[in-house]
Amino acid sequence: MRNPIGGHVPVAGGLARTGLPYARELGAEAVQIFVANPRGWATPAGDPAQDEQFRKECAEESVAAYVHAPYLINFGSHTAATVERSVDSLRHSLRRARQTGALGVVVHTGSATGGRPRAEALAQVRTHLLPLLDELTHDDDPFLLLESTAGQGSSLCSRTWDFGPYFDALDSHPKLGVCLDTCHVFAAGHDLAGPGGMKQTLDLLVGTVGEGRLKLIHANDSKEAAGAHKDRHENIGAGHIGEEPFRELLSHPATEGVPLVIETPGGKEGHRADVRRLKALRN
Repeated sequence: MRNPIGGHVPVAGGLARTGLPYARELGAEAVQIFVANPRGWATPAGDPAQDEQFRKECAEESVAAYVHAPYLINFGSHTAATVERSVDSLRHSLRRARQTGALGVVVHTGSATGGRPRAEALAQVRTHLLPLLDELTHDDDPFLLLESTAGQGSSLCSRTWDFGPYFDALDSHPKLGVCLDTCHVFAAGHDLAGPGGMKQTLDLLVGTVGEGRLKLIHANDSKEAAGAHKDRHENIGAGHIGEEPFRELLSHPATEGVPLVIETPGGKEGHRADVRRLKALRN
């Protein structure tokens, strides 16, 4: 399939018990899950029976699964406790991804806090993140997928070319990939809605990180205009990006085989409509 299309699914009550029925109702061909509270530092063990069931059913139904790491993770923080917790939290997400059969773990690229220079923050990213990547030695280990932000504050990575220094800091590790969030990159200043804007942005990304590094797309429209630096997701076609750029995305060579996951508002009905809309654009 050129692009499996799906969504982020709730898993309270069990990965397989709650997440997969929700995915089926959406008609999802790909799913993204949290394996911990996204706004906390807890590292819960998970339920081995649910993990096994989730793995088995995803394999049987050819559903690509991904884990989203908690939002608090920031390897560029000037606070030692935050960096330490970030290491534990991301290691937990990577381990849980392996246990659930997920193909990748999405992590936000963070920011240089405390007024420190970007170079200093990136050196710290290298010190603490590279060892985690080096632990990914098995063929079935997940990829670590860097997700850029909308460009708020002292963000380390928001424009496509910011991935360059980040990849350099991590020696372009073979287990490193990109999760491109269309709302974030639009908010950061790439006008996907302008003539050829989506193609230009994807070309820039490939030019920066190389071919084959784009592993996942968060397909979200934007409530705010391009360059607003505000991370506010909208349903596909209902925001400032509009429908046409997503059609452009779905035919670009860089997105061949890359799953699209929605993180849009509207609950189950809104999600089902967005999955249907993207499938129509794909077809």
